[in-house]
Amino acid sequence: MDWNVVPPDTSALEHDDGELDRRAEAPVMDHFSFTECANQTHSLRALFELLVSCATKEGFSEVAYGALNFDEPLRLAEYPPPTVAVKWPPDWCDRYFKRKYHTIDPVIRRTPMLSRPFLWDQLAVHYQLQPDERRVLDEAREAGLKHGMSVPLFGPSGRVSVVSFASACDDANPRDRLGHLNALACLFHAAHSEIARPCNDGYERKVALSKREISCMRWVAEGKSSWEIGMILGISQNTVSYYVKNAMRKLGATSRIQAVAMAIRLNVL
Repeated sequence: MDWNVVPPDTSALEHDDGELDRRAEAPVMDHFSFTECANQTHSLRALFELLVSCATKEGFSEVAYGALNFDEPLRLAEYPPPTVAVKWPPDWCDRYFKRKYHTIDPVIRRTPMLSRPFLWDQLAVHYQLQPDERRVLDEAREAGLKHGMSVPLFGPSGRVSVVSFASACDDANPRDRLGHLNALACLFHAAHSEIARPCNDGYERKVALSKREISCMRWVAEGKSSWEIGMILGISQNTVSYYVKNAMRKLGATSRIQAVAMAIRLNVL
């Protein structure tokens, strides 16, 4: 399946409150095409193909999505838990699962302890990795996953998921694409959550945002900061943050990017 989604060339970083760092900001509006395509998918396989297509355009064609501390019912059956979906070189996939590398993979071990995206190359710098952990990273590089990054994703009831991206290119620099890949991971995770949401006699989830919350979220979707939105709407930055956080709470989102994706999917924006 060929998804015609053209990602932006800028990258973004998120603070703990979910607001994009203005020093390297990619407007979330540029991700509308991803969300619109995601809205047309009705299966995990199609949604994951969309993610892989977008990540490949960024130079990171190897992608994995895992549920680390809970059983995810919506997963591709050909892969064992904690994997939900994966696109890795076949030989590495076979070795990783047969040898149960997920039990010693430093990415999986460290993800629950980290709140922001992290580079695989930096794990050995910041942590004293065990020999078996180093072996997994070394073998991954030999198998073609030469540079990678992972995005921790946290859900209700303490659920922890992760999306990982890797490149086979020697000169790939995930740091340059950190913000955009982080955004793709969050948008994918939000879309997956909606597809996986149990249906109850055709009931469709409703979210009621106030007019002011909708106004603020529409400007968030265009990549505006709380300060800029305040100037546009004639309210204070703190008031904007209040409305945005209210919208995030109602949507059940943990970041602004995720909130925008969920609002679009639910036809709130």
